[in-house]
Amino acid sequence: MPVSKNRWVNLGADTIDEPVPAIPEEPPFIPTGATKPQLSVPQPDQADRLPRRNVTGSQPAFWWLGVHGGAGETSLARLDKNSRAADHHWPLTAAGSVVVLVARSNIPGLRAARLAATEWASRSLPGIQIAGLVVMADAPGRLPKEIRDFSRVVGGGVPHLWHFPWVDGWRYGHDVAPEELPKEARTILEQIHLAVTATAALTAK
Repeated sequence: MPVSKNRWVNLGADTIDEPVPAIPEEPPFIPTGATKPQLSVPQPDQADRLPRRNVTGSQPAFWWLGVHGGAGETSLARLDKNSRAADHHWPLTAAGSVVVLVARSNIPGLRAARLAATEWASRSLPGIQIAGLVVMADAPGRLPKEIRDFSRVVGGGVPHLWHFPWVDGWRYGHDVAPEELPKEARTILEQIHLAVTATAALTAK
């Protein structure tokens, strides 16, 4: 009888070795905008900069920084006990801070976000790393094209851009548990956590 040429057959054994299937790696979470401060970017005028605050003691995993009043960072912070609202101040800490900018989906809100991104890009905020920008829906329904287009321009100045959908309960001052959020919102929160983790890892290097 001819000898089998099948190299997966172990002659004289009771079992057959089969190739172990390759496990596909998770696709990388690729940034869509600037990932670090840039050279030769001037700071905004003093009146257009956010205030800064030195923070000591225990630190959250990351900060939600509302770039204007009513941005919605407090509502987002309630969804994650490992995060904290920065109260419209850059949180300066000894170990560095990971920050997610938050703005409303209107032209004034996006202009404020652009100023904050420019201030970060100017290399004037030691230890601050931005993970991205969350644009909070300021009304139900689809965003007008002008605002969508402008948000893309602003989002190019930070690593990631997310559009957080309208949550009706927040309009009435209700606390909304993460599991009660729309699926789109839960997906965005998961993406933010991935971006924060990646940003923190880069900061630690």
